[in-house]
Amino acid sequence: MDESFFKDRYLDHQRAGELPSPQLIEDWLEGVLQFLFPEFSAVKFSTERAFLLQYQTNDLKLFTILDSLSSRLPKSAVDIRAAFEADLPAVYDSLSEDAEAILSGDPAARDRTEVVSTYPGFYALAVHRLAHCLCRLGVPLLPRMLSEIAHQKTGIEIHPGAKIGRRFCIDHGTGIVIGETVEIGDDVKMYQGVTLGALSVSKDMARTKRHPTIRDRVVIYAGATILGGDTVIGEDSIIGGNTWIVKSIGPNSRVYYRVPEKKQ
Repeated sequence: MDESFFKDRYLDHQRAGELPSPQLIEDWLEGVLQFLFPEFSAVKFSTERAFLLQYQTNDLKLFTILDSLSSRLPKSAVDIRAAFEADLPAVYDSLSEDAEAILSGDPAARDRTEVVSTYPGFYALAVHRLAHCLCRLGVPLLPRMLSEIAHQKTGIEIHPGAKIGRRFCIDHGTGIVIGETVEIGDDVKMYQGVTLGALSVSKDMARTKRHPTIRDRVVIYAGATILGGDTVIGEDSIIGGNTWIVKSIGPNSRVYYRVPEKKQ
């Protein structure tokens, strides 16, 4: 191997010394999900103290992760960790509503435990709501690493910057893509293969709204593609499968793909 090439790679590793450990991030994520929902935990706690110690151990992992990013944080690692912990009850409440929405929206779901422990849509949402919380607190890199863990495990890609309302129901979910500036209202239901994406834009528009807005109580069926920052889907609309939408749709609309009739 060329010596200069080897040395350059070594220097890359030295410069990357402040990056958090991907394994530590995955361990912390697993721990916080176990704390929030017993369905994710293999441990049965005999006492409240044992439960507290488990939480504190996992909380230290978060501090270690944030501390490794300290030079890029808008506040101290201590302050951000405290703010994240203060937001956890609200995150839990939102996820509990998501679980109930999936349960009520899917006839195949038997109970909440089944939804939490087996539904990829719920897992992807759980990771997203945690990642979005960290994103709002100005934490770099970590939210994207969390969203990629969910993407790898579920096939559902949700950018941590996306704003998702309450009682969001993902049915099946594989292949869903939700972009950074997407805004989704309350009581929305979405099926597999849906893309909420951007029209082609230049890099200097990276901080503009590039992705669509979905209002309350919209249902989007499998394979639909909705693009563009100016595209708004009005409340109580139904978007049929395999549709391609780049313009706004008014409230109470029904949009379906129709195969053109063959000429006789």
